[in-house]
Amino acid sequence: MAEPEFTATGVRIGKRLRSLTRAGQVRISDGRLELLTSYGSEIDSAPVQAVRASRPWFAPEDRALADLNGQRYLLTLGHHDPAPGEPGPPAARRFIEAVRRAAGRGG
Repeated sequence: MAEPEFTATGVRIGKRLRSLTRAGQVRISDGRLELLTSYGSEIDSAPVQAVRASRPWFAPEDRALADLNGQRYLLTLGHHDPAPGEPGPPAARRFIEAVRRAAGRGG
């Protein structure tokens, strides 16, 4: 298995007004985006070409939207990329760039 192109842990994943996990994982690997619970169970996954990632309007900079399989998920990542060796999720901007890069849409 190839090294993941993007991994974030400690991510709050929600759908509409419902929180699905407060410490989930987001991973892009082998051309798929996976949303996982803190225990590693899959919430949803899709080929990265079918995923739309964006920033919500009028929301803090640590938020990103991910549309997978007709569902919209709100991801709360970090405000800033963590320092090397420090725990914490990367910035939402980096997640959006990783989705676009993995899908071949530039970045």
